[in-house]
Amino acid sequence: MTDAQVRMTLAEVRDYARTTLARVGLAPAHVDAVAETIVAGERDGCGAHGLYRLLVAAHSVATGVVVPDAVPVLERRAAGVVRVDGNGGFAQLAFETGRDALVAAARANGIAALAINNVVHFAALWPEIEALVEHGLVALAVTPNHAWVAPAGGTKPVFGTNPIAFGWPRDGAAPFVFDFATSAVARGEIELHRRAGTPVPDDWGHAPDGSDTTDAAAVLAGAMRTFGGHKGSALALMVELLAGPLIGDLTSAESIAWDAGRKGSPLGGELIIALDPAGFLGAAAAEQLARAEGVFAAIERQGARVSGSRRHALRPVSARDGVLVSRALLRDIDEVTKEKA
Repeated sequence: MTDAQVRMTLAEVRDYARTTLARVGLAPAHVDAVAETIVAGERDGCGAHGLYRLLVAAHSVATGVVVPDAVPVLERRAAGVVRVDGNGGFAQLAFETGRDALVAAARANGIAALAINNVVHFAALWPEIEALVEHGLVALAVTPNHAWVAPAGGTKPVFGTNPIAFGWPRDGAAPFVFDFATSAVARGEIELHRRAGTPVPDDWGHAPDGSDTTDAAAVLAGAMRTFGGHKGSALALMVELLAGPLIGDLTSAESIAWDAGRKGSPLGGELIIALDPAGFLGAAAAEQLARAEGVFAAIERQGARVSGSRRHALRPVSARDGVLVSRALLRDIDEVTKEKA
C-alpha cells in the first residue's frame, strides 16, 4: 500500500457504495442491487468495474439518463420466455426481478430465455451469470451499449463494446465464467488511462480523424477497435442483433442517439439464455458434466489458465485482506456525488 491508496474491507466498500448511491438519489432496491456489482468488481480485482463505476452511476442519475426509482415489471411471454421491462432503471434490479422466473423456466423446459428491456447498463455481466450458475445452470448473456466501436476495416463507431458472458457449473471447483467485451478492451479501462494520463496501445482505437493513436482521450472521442479484427466484429454484430431487434430493444447506434450528448450510460436490452443440463441429459447429467472436467484438466496440466480463474483466486484474498483503492478516486467520487446530491 502507498500513500496514494487506502485499504478497505469488502464491507466498507459495500457501505461506501450504498451510501454514495443513496446520496445521489437511487431508490433503496436499486441501491442494494447496484452496490453488489460494484463490490464484485473490487473483490475480483477489476477496478474498471468497481468503485469507479459510482462516478458513472452518479452522472447517469444527474443527467436524467436513468430513472432512479424505476419499478421493473415481469411478464411471461411463453413457457420458456421471460421478459422484464426495467422502465428505464439500472439493469441490476431488472435482472433480480426476472432471475427466479428464468431459473424455473429453464428447469421446466431444459432451456429458457430472459429478455431484459429498457434498462441502463454500466456494469459487468459476470455477476448475473454466476447467479445462474449457482443453480447448476449453463448460462449465456449478451448486451449492446453505446456506439463507440468501429467495425473491422472501418474507423467510425457502429457497435458498442458488446460484451458476451458465459458460465458453466463445476462440481467441487469454481465455475467457469468468462465475461469479455468484443472490443479490444473495455471502455472503462481506456477511461482509467485517461484519468491517469498514461498512453494506451496503438491498436486499441482510432482518433476522431480515423488515424491510429495512443492518446486515451482521442480514442474515447473517436472509435475503439474490435478484438481479433473481423472475428470480434462479427461477434459484436451478433450481439447487436440478439439483444437489439430480436428482443425489441435499441441498437448501440440508437442508444447513443437517444443519449443526445449527455454522456450517460447506455439504454437498451439484454438477452440471457439459461440451459439446464438435466433437461438435456436427464440422469446422465452428472456423468457428462464430469466428462467436461477432462477438458479443464487438459488446460491446467500444461500450466494454462482457465478464463475467469484469476477472479476466483482473488476472492479469498480480498475477503481476508480487503482491497486497495485509489485515494484520488475516492476524493473524486465524494466531490462529484456531493455536488449532485
